[in-house]
Amino acid sequence: MNMKEQPTCGKGLAENSALPAHIGNVVAAMAENLDAHMQALDLTDKNSAAEYTAYENLVKELKQSALQLHLAARHMAGYRDLPMGSHIEREMIHPRVHEAFEKFLNQKRELLSLLQQTADRDQIILDMMGAHS
Repeated sequence: MNMKEQPTCGKGLAENSALPAHIGNVVAAMAENLDAHMQALDLTDKNSAAEYTAYENLVKELKQSALQLHLAARHMAGYRDLPMGSHIEREMIHPRVHEAFEKFLNQKRELLSLLQQTADRDQIILDMMGAHS
């Protein structure tokens, strides 16, 4: 393995940049979906007006979150060539490092499960919407 192929923290950051980028895409699409839904609300109805206000706030917050995630992803990808710094081995094998990585992996697994469950549910809704158009 030559020096270019050796794994580095910078390469790890760059490889993991896909996660916040894709989550940002999902969050942005959620905002777009809520925004589209807002157009169907009858604002003469007080409940619809309250829903509109709630969605309006959420769309703003979700768009900001998506932008932050995309910015972080871009920064992570930009660190690909970050020179490898020296690491203190006893700190790298400390249980907190293992626990933090294990938590990260578990959270990704939970996210995968959540996405599968909600995608299945949302496909049913999409199919019903298609049947009515």
